[in-house]
Amino acid sequence: MSSSSYNNQSHSSAWVFQVWASFILSISATAIGILYLPVDAWTKSFMGMGLAFSVGSTISLSKTTRDMHESKSIIAKVEEARVEKILSDHHPLK
Repeated sequence: MSSSSYNNQSHSSAWVFQVWASFILSISATAIGILYLPVDAWTKSFMGMGLAFSVGSTISLSKTTRDMHESKSIIAKVEEARVEKILSDHHPLK
């Protein structure tokens, strides 16, 4: 099943651009800030590693949250279809 079959809302190209631009800008600004800190290379490396892990875990968290939401949505649609079938099978005017 493709994601478009149960995802009714599509994002505009302007929204997608804004999301990517803000992501790239925030990561770049933080990385540049780390590079120009007046500390030794080990501290900069540690902070860079923290930035990389923070970004990776944020992406994993957002994907997991989205997947859980979509899973609930699919389950709800299946349950709704079952109820409709039961109701149509036991319709008194049939």
